[in-house]
Amino acid sequence: QVHFVESGGGLVQPGGSLRLSCAASGFTSDYYGIGWFRQAPGKAREGVACISNTDGSEAYADSVQGRFTIFRDNAKNTLYLQMNNLKPEDTAVYYCATGLCGLEFYGQDYWGEGTLVTVSS
Repeated sequence: QVHFVESGGGLVQPGGSLRLSCAASGFTSDYYGIGWFRQAPGKAREGVACISNTDGSEAYADSVQGRFTIFRDNAKNTLYLQMNNLKPEDTAVYYCATGLCGLEFYGQDYWGEGTLVTVSS
């Protein structure tokens, strides 16, 4: 069974940066994609970014395009999300997960406990 542990969240001022990490274990290649989604209080889940296991392509939500970058280190079984130029509306709990990665990240099936990102002055 897949197990994820996210880290790297915290409090940051608008315009700042954070890098989230996700350590994966029990991982198999039988997934279509891996990525990050976020959940803010009172808001719907939003797929933020993903990497397709089929062809290695990446997809980003329009809200983070050009500011966030997803990448992974296969040797360390770790997924990352570099977040730059953070905005207050990026405040949410961020989860890494397996799921479907096409034009967006959706259909998440396994995820970790999440890490809280708060963007505030």
